[in-house]
Amino acid sequence: MIEVNYRRFSFGRVLAIATNTLTELARLKVFHFLMIFALLVIGSSVFMARFSFQQEFQILKDIALGAMSIFTSLLAIVATARLIPQDREDRTIYTVLAKPVPRFEYLVGKLAGVFLLLAIGTLVMGAMFLLVLYAREQTVLHETARQTMSPEQLNHALRAVHTSALNADIIPCIGLIYIKACLLGALTLFISTFATTNIFTIVVMFSVYFIGHLQTTAREYWLQQSGGWVTRTFLALVALIFPDLQAFNLVDGVVAGAAVPLLFFVGTAALGIFYVAIYTLLAGVVFYGKEL
Repeated sequence: MIEVNYRRFSFGRVLAIATNTLTELARLKVFHFLMIFALLVIGSSVFMARFSFQQEFQILKDIALGAMSIFTSLLAIVATARLIPQDREDRTIYTVLAKPVPRFEYLVGKLAGVFLLLAIGTLVMGAMFLLVLYAREQTVLHETARQTMSPEQLNHALRAVHTSALNADIIPCIGLIYIKACLLGALTLFISTFATTNIFTIVVMFSVYFIGHLQTTAREYWLQQSGGWVTRTFLALVALIFPDLQAFNLVDGVVAGAAVPLLFFVGTAALGIFYVAIYTLLAGVVFYGKEL
């Protein structure tokens, strides 16, 4: 296909492609399955523990936030991997690019549709999680209020319940879960521009997913075993190619009750956005020269 001179970048065309992509992805059975399964895990997590209220809230947060992280990542990979192959199979891509629509706008629009899908999924699961956590907190507060104790002890006990349940650090944690999913979506799009099948893209992305989460542990182990320049150069190359996905994981800290510094959250979010921009640009470069 021969590229022609198109108009400058149009947010209207990108929005139209993103909306159409969101509509197509929302019809996928895998999206419904992942959402239902994630909501079941989050909703049923309140019945999985009956320890002290501190332990119960910790388990609830661990299960719910962990489920959100896993399922948004899976959704990002599976949904994005099928975009270009499906459009080529349906020949939709030829119709869109003949409008004329620049190839980069086409990619950005498709990726924006995935981001909208992830935003909806994250909001629904996050709302479900906060609702379950709030409901359980109110139950514990009522149970605590009925106990016989002095007013000072009661106030202290109620503050302990509030501190153990809802806290402001949950929101940044959910935000980074979403950004990590967007990063995986952008990387999946980049790989799909030169992959032959969506199965190949999914397999590669699952490998990247595990490498990205194990990168920190492996780096610490290798540096302890050998701190030479060869090892450091290799680890630097790995860190450059594979994003450190563990850096976006605040679940352990939130579950433990540790405060999340604002600068850490902003820095990590900026790193995720940087990765998204780089992978999107690389996808545009590869896709621009691809024969369709």
